[in-house]
Amino acid sequence: MDSAKLLLLSLLLFWHQTSSGSHDTLAANESISDGSLVISRGGRFALGFFSPGSSSYRYLGIWYHDIGEQTVVWVANRNDPITGTSGILTGHGYCSLFLYSNSSSKLPIWSANVSAGSNGTCVAQLLDSGNFVLKEGASKSTTLWQSFDYPSDTVLPGMKIGLSRRTGSSSFLTSWRSADDPGIGNFSYKLKPSASPQLFMYQGTIPYWRGAPWQWERWEDNHEFYKDSFVDNDDGIFLSSATVDSSLLVRAVVDPSGILTAMTRDESDGQWRVFYSSPKQKCDFYGSCGPNSKCDPGIVFPFECACLPGYEPRYPRMWHLRDGSGGCVRKRLESSSICRNGEGFVRVGKVKLPDTSAAIWVDLGRRKLTCEGECRKNCSCSAYATMAIDGKGIGCLTWYGTLIDTVNYPVRAYDLYVRVDAIELADYLKESSGFLELKMKLQLSSIIPSIVSVWVVIVLSVYLWLRKRRRSRAKNIQIRNLFHPTDGSNYLEDSVAPTDIKRSTVYPELPFFGLSTIYEATDSFSPENKLGQGGFGLVYKGKLSNGQEVAIKRLSKNSREGLEQFKNEVFLIAKLQHRNLVKLHGCCIEQDEQILIYEYLSRNSLDSLLFVDESLRSSLDWRKRFNIIVGIARGILYLHQDSRFRIIHRDLKPSNILLDAELNPKISDFGMARILNGDQMERKTSRIGGTYGYMSPEYALFGRFSVKSDVFSFGVILLETVTGKKMNELSHEDPSLSLIGHVWELWKTDRVSELVDLSLSLSHKDSNEALRCIQIGLLCVEEIAAHRPDMLAVVLMLNSETTPVPTPKRPAFVCVRPKALLAEERTCSLNEMSFSGILSR
Repeated sequence: MDSAKLLLLSLLLFWHQTSSGSHDTLAANESISDGSLVISRGGRFALGFFSPGSSSYRYLGIWYHDIGEQTVVWVANRNDPITGTSGILTGHGYCSLFLYSNSSSKLPIWSANVSAGSNGTCVAQLLDSGNFVLKEGASKSTTLWQSFDYPSDTVLPGMKIGLSRRTGSSSFLTSWRSADDPGIGNFSYKLKPSASPQLFMYQGTIPYWRGAPWQWERWEDNHEFYKDSFVDNDDGIFLSSATVDSSLLVRAVVDPSGILTAMTRDESDGQWRVFYSSPKQKCDFYGSCGPNSKCDPGIVFPFECACLPGYEPRYPRMWHLRDGSGGCVRKRLESSSICRNGEGFVRVGKVKLPDTSAAIWVDLGRRKLTCEGECRKNCSCSAYATMAIDGKGIGCLTWYGTLIDTVNYPVRAYDLYVRVDAIELADYLKESSGFLELKMKLQLSSIIPSIVSVWVVIVLSVYLWLRKRRRSRAKNIQIRNLFHPTDGSNYLEDSVAPTDIKRSTVYPELPFFGLSTIYEATDSFSPENKLGQGGFGLVYKGKLSNGQEVAIKRLSKNSREGLEQFKNEVFLIAKLQHRNLVKLHGCCIEQDEQILIYEYLSRNSLDSLLFVDESLRSSLDWRKRFNIIVGIARGILYLHQDSRFRIIHRDLKPSNILLDAELNPKISDFGMARILNGDQMERKTSRIGGTYGYMSPEYALFGRFSVKSDVFSFGVILLETVTGKKMNELSHEDPSLSLIGHVWELWKTDRVSELVDLSLSLSHKDSNEALRCIQIGLLCVEEIAAHRPDMLAVVLMLNSETTPVPTPKRPAFVCVRPKALLAEERTCSLNEMSFSGILSR
């Protein structure tokens, strides 16, 4: 009988000897078919056949077992899918694993063939780490093959990314092609063993993202959930990860779009929580500012990119248009200008060092040269940085040629010393107040006279500054006494340059009012002009000398948080222009006052019309309410998608929705607002501010906020507007502790029509529109943020009757009052505080 028939007979004999999921091993005489599982001893992982997403193809893979939604961590036949459910995995008597598309197939579509040199007594085992191993020997102690050496798109604790010096092989991640296709995609995550090893994300063969260079010391990076370690020994050079708590489920994935995301599973709700993601902003992308430049993610205006010392933009016009891809070139191109001709080095502090592919590592432990001297002796050396070696001694990285991908960095940052010519060095010394930090050797004839000279300069500078300040104050007094606008023009009396917010950092059109103008407009902050009180100060009605009515918000002098709110509003609102956002006319920063001047809106806030005055609420017919709802949605959509920055308001509520004379809504109070940079989707804060009842659960409980946090707040406002009921003020007889719970209970029992405000007299069309709004509101307040629609979808559903509205799932904060407590007043709010409670303007 030939070998082909023996193989076929072997497959037929063991076709039914499959794993039922009751054990974690696959012996040499066993096989598993589609529908059977091998489950790790602790029940954490399962191995078997699956179909990804909406695909009908079958793959052999490993996934987390019994955690709800299938989460695949490894795939064997990535590029060779199986059609139908006839796949079979077998060892058929050898120290090998073979995957066949069906029992009659003669050629495997995937194999782990390591039979050479083995004695044939092997077993395959799925470990609780997610590693599928092939072991040999009587004690099964020798590992011949393991899936951890051949990762797919996921790295698990205990897996290594790097190079093996013993076998010459490398372990790296490759993305799936799509959610439905686990084939090898276009992105790969690899370790590059350059002068200082680095982790790279490649798009094809082009660098897409780069991690910080490896520090040449024993390096460990401890995070909340895991610990990274770089290792360089006889076995190889690699990155290894381990969990801080072995009970946690932690994984990192390269998704089909090239984003590396690290996640841990929240046992409370079974969701995967992202705790690290990159690239997500402009400076994360490799060389985003071009060669010989530095990218600073903390600078949004005017530009993230800046040339390194001694360099200037290669294409000035494109640089002016905020396109830094061309990078920078030396100001003086002659190479002789930076070679033994009085040149020096300028420190660029706390950065992610440039790509070390063009760098050389020098161990200075037994050499007399310094790192600067090592770079200075070679005319091609463009920069250097010093590093510790195993916690002792000094090592040196020197770069030759172009410096790529230098980024301001908050962690694992180093000082980079950039080589400049004598002219640039002299200019830098003249302009820099920190010239003592430069790494250069100055030939001084005497130290003491130099110190005395420095102190003379410091004392003289302080004297001149104080003198100039006194003259400036006197000049301001003269301005207040001399200038009074009488022609109704845009000229502002006593407009002074602010001391805490520079004019160049906001739009130049934003005026700065003098304090005397504010006193005159408000009749010295007369109590009769008081409109309301917010969390950070009082709001007054004022009238400028040209007759324009304004709302003036005066920051409390004792509010430290209010100062941060003041800066936030100036920087944000000055850059926003939309008919559904309140307009900022200017600000005042004089003496110890911080004041904001807004447009005056005569109809007060949505809160006052809905809940304060019953007669005013009755004047809000359905058409007016619907227009208010749509206007608020459009304003939020502009903040999230159409404005220059992606802005999260974080404190949307009826009292922050102001109304003009035509009842057009205007979103106000941006003191708690935050900007998401680039493609950033979520941020986390330890300082939670806002108003309970309108805060989404992920923000109130964990400090995570995103565009979906504002969607939740909008959903509450929508339900309040339609029902005429306040979020946390239901009647004693209602068992629900919140409006959301009340709406949900009536929705479940098909009594949603009872929710519409009784003061409204609705036609059949208006009634259907109101019920549609309630359904949209329930979608917006769903418990899981990912299930909520974005504001673009909300606006489409509100404005188009043909756009389908999905069926809502259980919302957040559905609470029910026990019967024994019905006689008492209870609310779901744990804290009634609000950081921005302006009643009207």
